[in-house]
Amino acid sequence: MQSADAKLSRSSLLLALRRYSTAVHNMEQTVLLPSLLRDVPYHNDPDCEAADHSMDLYEHYLLLKAIKNTVESGLVPHDEAKSHAALHKGLEPLLEAEPETLFHFHLRGLFTVMATLTKKSQNLTEKYLDIIGISH
Repeated sequence: MQSADAKLSRSSLLLALRRYSTAVHNMEQTVLLPSLLRDVPYHNDPDCEAADHSMDLYEHYLLLKAIKNTVESGLVPHDEAKSHAALHKGLEPLLEAEPETLFHFHLRGLFTVMATLTKKSQNLTEKYLDIIGISH
């Protein structure tokens, strides 16, 4: 009998979401003292964007957990509606595209974001293990 993951295509959105959820769950199980992540810069990650330089590992930890909760619950916080309105205005030309084209655009973007977040969760877990002196 095949596992549920084995039945999903390697490029399945469900599998990408499951990988992210698993990586964050592993991070949560590993990071027993999140306060050790305070004031530790998150600058060694090549995928790290300029905005990430102002955040420490503790803030990344909280962000990754919050995103996991949003992904699993499907509930988008109300305060995000304002930023979505501004983003929507900038994407108006794209929104006039054919629905299938728009779907594929967003799907590719979602795969990219989920892969990046999964990698960040794994990197944070590895950095925590380095901080507490456990080799991985």
